[in-house]
Amino acid sequence: MFIKTEIFKAISFRNPVKLPFSYWVLVFLRFVFTILPQKGYIHPDEFFQNVEIIAGDILVVDVARTWEFNPKFPIRNIFIPKMILGPPTHLIRILNPYTKYYLNIDLRTPYYLLVIPRLFICLLSLINDYCLYRICVLYGQNFRSRLKIFASSYVVFVYCCRSFSNTFEMIFFSILLLLVAECMLKSDKIIYHDEFLEEKYNQATTTLEKVKLYKLRTHLPAHSLNNVIAIATLTVIGIFNRPTFVGFAFSPIFFWLHRGLGSKVVGFKDFHYRIVMFILCGVPIVLLLIIIDSGYYGYLTNADIESLSISWENWVVTPLNFLRYNSDMRNLTQHGLHPRWLHLAVNVPLLFNVLGALAFITLSSNTYRFIRGQYSKLPRIQSITGLMLFSLVIPVALLSLFPHQEARFIIPILIPLVYLYGNCLHPNEADRPYARRSKIMLRITWYILNVLLTVFFGYIHQGGIYPFASTLYREIKGNYGVHMHVITTHSYSIPTFLLQLESTSKIWKDKNSGHRYKLAPTTFIYKYGSLPTKDLYVKIDEVLTNAEMLLHNYKRQYRFYVAAPCSIEKDIHLAGYKYNYFKLVEDYSYYPHFCTEAIPRFPDPNDQYCLDYNLMSKNESRAINLDLFQRISCYLRRFCLRIYKVKLVGKHFN
Repeated sequence: MFIKTEIFKAISFRNPVKLPFSYWVLVFLRFVFTILPQKGYIHPDEFFQNVEIIAGDILVVDVARTWEFNPKFPIRNIFIPKMILGPPTHLIRILNPYTKYYLNIDLRTPYYLLVIPRLFICLLSLINDYCLYRICVLYGQNFRSRLKIFASSYVVFVYCCRSFSNTFEMIFFSILLLLVAECMLKSDKIIYHDEFLEEKYNQATTTLEKVKLYKLRTHLPAHSLNNVIAIATLTVIGIFNRPTFVGFAFSPIFFWLHRGLGSKVVGFKDFHYRIVMFILCGVPIVLLLIIIDSGYYGYLTNADIESLSISWENWVVTPLNFLRYNSDMRNLTQHGLHPRWLHLAVNVPLLFNVLGALAFITLSSNTYRFIRGQYSKLPRIQSITGLMLFSLVIPVALLSLFPHQEARFIIPILIPLVYLYGNCLHPNEADRPYARRSKIMLRITWYILNVLLTVFFGYIHQGGIYPFASTLYREIKGNYGVHMHVITTHSYSIPTFLLQLESTSKIWKDKNSGHRYKLAPTTFIYKYGSLPTKDLYVKIDEVLTNAEMLLHNYKRQYRFYVAAPCSIEKDIHLAGYKYNYFKLVEDYSYYPHFCTEAIPRFPDPNDQYCLDYNLMSKNESRAINLDLFQRISCYLRRFCLRIYKVKLVGKHFN
């Protein structure tokens, strides 16, 4: 009992005195950057795979339900998003009437809709810190230096505070590593005592001594199935969240199953017993999640349950649909095919920079030792180092087999990376002067790169979309009933839930007449990706023609905007020469805005658009000669999102 109490005190996370002040500063900054808010937009999936859907269900607004949530072939589980994003969204729905009445604060505005769910996820991200802390303390490692490295990573500042399914995957992975690490430590201690007592029992010469030793062995706590329910449940939830979790869970489960295997008291019988119990403990949560998905997507209804007319067609297993979809190369081609070396050569350095380089050097050295047969110099397999090493290598190796690779897919390996190599960025007393200087330089490089990447992905990458959505929200609310047409090109899609459009799918009821009706949509968002400018004008012409028809036939007033990066403004003006009955007039711009779909070209000395972007549209030209400073300034100004108002020639436009 004393030992358990001391261990609990040692791993307690509630005593801030044990943690360095700089770590708490980093945690504070994590929340500050989330509140500011971060205007950067990493990938559409951070909205459209989770918060967009949950906001539509709870706040009853029009949202863009992507193909992943198509009831005909759903591939996304709804339980995890509901559990994680449901509470903050319900909080907005419940508190909004009171904050509007008493504080004059509307929570259903873009800022709060963006920040409140992110704050909740940011709070959950501390689970990663806690798991890393506990693992370090349990195994007597330096948690102070590792926590500072972990908390200073831009992956934590940016990715871990967004509603990516990969962010949830990282939390599940961290918890799973902690549970397995605890089981390994406990099993090692119990197996050591069991073997010790067995040896003493065999050496005992008297019956009384053997009885005492036998009783001591029987009083040793059971360890073979420690945390089996939690580990099985967590693994299933992680797989339903993202089937790629199999790659992350493989190593922890492998180490959990092999605890003590090869010792005198643990054999293959225990190994098979663990497998059977692991599977049995996972069955209830599998059935529960299948039932939840089947009910949500309409496969299982109350009528089916009441009539007991349930067949195989009433069930949907979203992870299997996910695998079926991604096993078709044609589907992967639509999302982009990447070389299989992309994770190793690009994504690991991009996400983890210095730590990724240290991991590559160390793993290369271990591979060389393995080839040379120097097995004694390799990490022991059944150890925490072995667990972390395999938890780092196996996920990257398995995910590299798929031809579609995005950086966010491998963010969970930050935990084993920091555990293995985070301490290498802090010098210790035993280091020689050269080693101390090298570690200091590595740490400075780590901090500088992560600051730059936090600013880039947190505020610059696609940074004009959120401000534009805020402006658009205010314009929609200020011009109720006016049709709003918005075309986006060469940029990510606008998260529809931020606009809080009244639901056009819900059946509304008139309080006076009792008449039931559906609202007609008044805001139309057209997403054309990287459509060439000449084809873009064809789409603009079609939308404008329909809007004018509604105006003349039904007096439907409208406003029409086009959002495009500043880098393609010249192409937009040149393509517009063919259309003499309407033109695109610059309305306002948002800076900074970086998008890989339209990276600006560095201007030459005679680039007229550097002086006046309207010169070409006015068919004017003049000889100019820009110096290098002017060209650099012009180049930086092109990293913005420009909003154009579509205007009929000769017609006043509000």
